[in-house]
Formats: sequence, C-alpha cells, structure tokens
Amino acid sequence: MTHGFGPVTPPDPQIRAAAQQRQGQLTKPGGSLGRLEELGNWVAACQGVCPPKQFERARVVVFAGDHGVARHGVSAYPSEVTAQMVANFLGGGAAVNALAAVADATVRVVDIAVDADSDDVVSKYKVRRGSGSIDREDALTLDEVEAAIASGRSIADEEIDTGADLLIAGDMGIGNTTPATVLIATLTDTEPVRAVGRGTGVDDAGWSRKVAAIRDAMRRARPVAKDPIELLRVAAGADFAAMAGFLAQAATRRTPVILDGVVVTAAALVAEDLAAGARDWWLAGHRSTEPAHTLALARLRLEPLIDLGMRLGEGSGALTALPVLRAAVATLAGMSTFAQAGVSTSQESADAEAARPNPTT
Repeated sequence: MTHGFGPVTPPDPQIRAAAQQRQGQLTKPGGSLGRLEELGNWVAACQGVCPPKQFERARVVVFAGDHGVARHGVSAYPSEVTAQMVANFLGGGAAVNALAAVADATVRVVDIAVDADSDDVVSKYKVRRGSGSIDREDALTLDEVEAAIASGRSIADEEIDTGADLLIAGDMGIGNTTPATVLIATLTDTEPVRAVGRGTGVDDAGWSRKVAAIRDAMRRARPVAKDPIELLRVAAGADFAAMAGFLAQAATRRTPVILDGVVVTAAALVAEDLAAGARDWWLAGHRSTEPAHTLALARLRLEPLIDLGMRLGEGSGALTALPVLRAAVATLAGMSTFAQAGVSTSQESADAEAARPNPTT
C-alpha cells in the first residue's frame, strides 16, 4: 500500500559497489575506518555519484504539536511549554539551534497542532489545535489525518525543491512520547510496561499514569494496527501524521534522512507502511533512552550511529550524529588513492622497492 506515495527506488546498488571498490583503493588498510566506510558508501548510493559530495544544505524541520493526553499527568511539563519552545526555536535559543550551528545545518519550525496561535509562517500547515486524548478518544478525524500527511509531503517537497540534500525531522510536543510509545508497542506487539520510558522525566506516579494511558490507547489502536491511516487517526496525532508524510516523501524523492529519537522513529514505522522501502533512505542518528526507541529501530533494522543517553527530541540526536556522517563523506571523497599518493599497497611491492638497485650507491 502506498497511499498515494510514488514507488520508492532504493539507493543505487552499482554506485554503492563502486564506493566499496574505492574504499579499497584509499590510503588505509581495508576496513580500517570501520562503519565510516559503510556510511560513506550509503551516501554515495543515495546521491548516485562516487565519490559522494559533502552535504551543502542539511535541513532540520521541527514538527510541533500538542496532545490531549498530556492533560492527564503523563508528562513532567505542562502543555503550554510546547508553544513557548516554538518561540525559543524561532529565537535560536534551543538545543536544536546550538547543535545545528555545529553540524552546519539550518532549522525550520512548523506548527502542525500546537494548542496556541503561532505566526502565519510557522502555522502555514496547521491542522488543528492539539490532538485528541488517545486513551479515551480518537486523535484526529480522517480529513485531519489526510491533511496532516499532505502537509508533511508538501514540506518535504518545499525543502528538496529549494536545495536540501539531507533532511532531519525533529519533534516538539509535551506528551508526545505517549502516542509514540502507543504506535511502536502496537506495531511491534509489545506489552506497555516493556515499552514505556520516563519521557520528560516523570516520577513513579507519573510513569504509572503513563502506562495506564498507553495501555488504554493500545486497546483502541490494536484493531486498526494494519491500516497506517487509521492507526494515525485513532492513536497518534497531527504532528505524527505530518512527520510520516515527510519521511515517506523524502524517500520517494531520493533524499537521505537522519532519524532522531523515539517520536520521529515512531512516525517512521508508519511511514514505512505508507511507502514500502522508505527505510533504505534513512539512517538512525542515535539511540534514545526510551525503551520503545530500541524496539522501533529493531523493527526498521537500523543501527544507530551514536548512543549518548539522549532523550530530548527536537532533532538533537540526529544533529549530534551529522558530523559523523560528514566525516564518512569526507574520507571517501577527500582521501588519496594508493596510486595517487605513491604509497605501496602490499608487502610484496615494498620488498620489490627495497631490492631495486640504488643508482646513487
């Protein structure tokens, strides 16, 4: 089922093979750069060129939305923080801004379902104010799901059409780890207590409330688990639907993506159902401390680049991993080959060079 998404063409296997061959010609022992070599080969295959080009316009899009379930004590922070953080992003004062500066990326914020008013630029694609409390009601109507997915697709198209060559989806929404966990636990058939983390840092009582809310929401989600549109409608939210559309469209448009933490990866699970094969265009930036994130990565068969105990969201883990990906591109594209550098490639050639008569003696 593609739900209107075009076929996903995988990264070019012939270019990947050429990149692998080039790795063997560079001035280093074979395989000595470890996973950097595999990452460089992936970028080359995504770009369809070997050696690959360094990313010139890496772009983070932070999808902001509120969730009705946050009113029921599942987060350590009140819902008002979502709108306040949107303003912080726009002012350049959040972690995503600081990390983007280091990683040579730029940040865009979109209000998909914040329960407050935002300026016209940020709220161009707004679907509604807050999503339903999924433990007791549907998150969205069918029309809202379709509008949110369409918004995510349009945002991906806008970014790619204006030159983005690498995309990162970030998230902001108090309470959003609850629907993320519902989606992941439902799609991986996992019991709630095995999937639920502390989110923003809830205490034991808050964790118990969160488990109960997730259990109730999963009871509502299970009958529609095999239909990604219905699953988003019943148990997710407009921000998740927009992220799923964004991730699926990026893959359709042959643009690589670094996934962030549990919220974005939950949307990615649904995006893979919307556009089969999309995961080949994604890289897992990091492993969140949220238990559900590891479950989702296993389902997508993605191995994270870093594991620093992060759980912030915003795109922060993906941005922290981006310099590693840049390093992979730099080594594959910038190193000399043995032939170019005049470096011997084997002990035999070194022995032959040593045995050659020296005309100066």
